[in-house]
Amino acid sequence: MEVPVYLFTGFLESGKTKMVHETMADKRFQNKEKTLIILCEEGIEEYDVSAYSGKVFLETIEEPDELTTENLKALLEKHKAERVMIELNGMWMTSQLYDVLPEDWFVYQEVMCVDSTTFKTYNANMRSLMFDKLSGCSVVFFNRCTEETDIMALHSAVRAVSRQIGIVYEYTDGRIQQDNIEDPLPFDIDAPIVDISERDYAVWYRDMAEDIKKYDGKVIRLKGMTVRDEMLKKNEFAFGRMVMTCCAEDTTFHGLVTVAEEDVTCSNGEWFEITARLKREKHKMYKGIGPVFHLISMVKTEAPENPVATFD
Repeated sequence: MEVPVYLFTGFLESGKTKMVHETMADKRFQNKEKTLIILCEEGIEEYDVSAYSGKVFLETIEEPDELTTENLKALLEKHKAERVMIELNGMWMTSQLYDVLPEDWFVYQEVMCVDSTTFKTYNANMRSLMFDKLSGCSVVFFNRCTEETDIMALHSAVRAVSRQIGIVYEYTDGRIQQDNIEDPLPFDIDAPIVDISERDYAVWYRDMAEDIKKYDGKVIRLKGMTVRDEMLKKNEFAFGRMVMTCCAEDTTFHGLVTVAEEDVTCSNGEWFEITARLKREKHKMYKGIGPVFHLISMVKTEAPENPVATFD
């Protein structure tokens, strides 16, 4: 039997416990299922499971090395629980949890709670941890908002990670506001040739990766560097740029398989401006379906002043 997991992430005092309480109190969530709450971080607010008619059980995992597959299975079996809610320690990476989830456990929803008054500080000083939580969640709740809160700054920081994350703002007066700020792309996707400027590569690549079908058949013009691979044929190469998604340690090559009609002479790290038609098709490099450039033209060029693409 599969076990649904509701994962709540965020830093200390970000409102995770309050969110779990509100979820448990929601009539749409209440049913006869036994629920195991696993607490990995103790804040000021405490749990009172006695309010749930003996169907909710609380366990604590205080140390990272206690977060193991065996311990998770044992806790579930101990209470004969049918679903799990996990309040993850904000200083732990979510990958640490995903790596040890039992095979029959699946994360049904991952929610991030954020104190809007401390977000800027955490985002500046603990960027990798903040990125880790944002990149995995389906929705982020910014609480403790006031009329003075810079909603656009919060919105922009989330959208720098993903355009798919739902955003909700909770005000101190109890108001709940859904984010409805439109994010026009910085290029014209309906143009005969979609021109991607040097500064917009990271934004384009993320948008393309999130919705490949939108770009299927589009002609794209952009600047990048070539990468040769033994798995590719002589008329194929990878084309893209190094992208910094979070911090310097998280800089990786983001590129597409590119196919030419004839053999191509190029070396690793050479810069070109190419025009190519993007097609969504099978290729062995993707081990399935992925975005493939079909080369129309390529002109050698100089590397940009900042060869690493960012979301700034």
